[in-house]
Amino acid sequence: MSSKKPKNSKSPAKSNPMWGGQFASGPAGIMAKINASIDFDKKLYAQDIKGSIAHCAMLAASGIISKKEAADITDGLHKIKSEIDSGRFTFKEALEDIHMNIEARLAELIGDVAGKLHTARSRNDQVALDLRMYVRDMSLTIDAFIKALQLALITRAEEFSSAIMPGFTHLQTAQPVTLGHHLMAYVEMFGRDRARLKNLLANMDECPLGSAALAGTSFPIDRMLVAKTLGFARPTANSLDSVSDRDFALEFLSAAAITAMHLSRLSEELIIWSSAPFGFIKLSDLFSSGSSIMPQKRNPDAAELVRGKTGRITGSLMSMLMTMKGLPLAYNKDMQEDKEPVFDASLQWQMVLSAMTGMIYDFTADKKRMHALANQGYSTATDLADWLVKNLKMPFRQAHHTTAKIVKLATDKKCTLSQLSLTQMQTIEKRITKEIFNVLTVEQSVASRISYGGTAPARVKEAIFAAKKKYL
Repeated sequence: MSSKKPKNSKSPAKSNPMWGGQFASGPAGIMAKINASIDFDKKLYAQDIKGSIAHCAMLAASGIISKKEAADITDGLHKIKSEIDSGRFTFKEALEDIHMNIEARLAELIGDVAGKLHTARSRNDQVALDLRMYVRDMSLTIDAFIKALQLALITRAEEFSSAIMPGFTHLQTAQPVTLGHHLMAYVEMFGRDRARLKNLLANMDECPLGSAALAGTSFPIDRMLVAKTLGFARPTANSLDSVSDRDFALEFLSAAAITAMHLSRLSEELIIWSSAPFGFIKLSDLFSSGSSIMPQKRNPDAAELVRGKTGRITGSLMSMLMTMKGLPLAYNKDMQEDKEPVFDASLQWQMVLSAMTGMIYDFTADKKRMHALANQGYSTATDLADWLVKNLKMPFRQAHHTTAKIVKLATDKKCTLSQLSLTQMQTIEKRITKEIFNVLTVEQSVASRISYGGTAPARVKEAIFAAKKKYL
């Protein structure tokens, strides 16, 4: 057996200068690499500095540090933010994370008084606060992105409130609907996505700072003051829960995954509708690409990429769930893995929403093609059955059976239902009258669907008016 040591064990990394006491030497090289999070958690710098300024103000208000010390600390923190904003700040992996990088730089700027900032708090409650504020900020940003997509859908729905197209179940022609009605379905889906974000914001409206490592602190701090300063309704109620809770991140990722699923469904429809067999819509060059070998191709790549991002965003949710599922209270280093899924999902979420908004405004619709296909597949068969129920007082199941026979007759004769003669229909049901022809066109079918939430153009216009008031 070789006695040669692994490469990473030869030269321990330099000890973190922020530690003291028992740590005389640094960690192994690989330990330093896996332990450091600064490459990604530097994204939290604005939240970290904002939380530190609020904590500092509270320490001064509570008499724990002097007003002069608080002023020096606050001034230093503002300078650090300016440095990071302008790209002049040097992040050091040896300092592990954003908290220690900022604290070390603060010490360089104002001296030992910088160490007083960490009184009555821990990195555990600090990072819980930072991520919570990041999720809060991103939730508000993404809500605006979803609202913009709803506006696009409502705008196009208004344009196509009377444009007839085939409605599908099992991707088979079912009944005629309007394109406006179809687009408004997604307005409602995205409305629920926004409601999930609103619920998330309400659930996470608590400030964990002041919980310290896990047990609270003996200092006479004012957690309510910090919470109010940072825009939270209240402080968290249990210090153990405060530092180990990542429910808010899981809710955020869950909402992201559900929105991505909705976007994927809409993407799939845009892809299908733009294919040659359908030909309902066309996406411009802005959202399409060509083929390297087939010059006739126009590929709906933007829609496919939006659809493809669903797996990535859902993967972020799964990653977070697996990270949290077996952790005892309170903080565990596993939880360092909570940030990258949130960061990536928030970026992808904004990207796919922007792309879809662009595609909705971009597509052109072939109304004649949609209307022609709505006339195929005997899409007004249900209207015929409903007529039998209303006018001949048939039980619906019997009307369904009778209508199926009439559809078969039309199929055999290779014609539409409205092209059958009255005499031909009467061979199936002798009581049918000429009034049957008042319900067999797609225009008549769509206009008749007047129930609340139905596809009748009048109802679609009502839905658009209501959606503008509710969502925009």
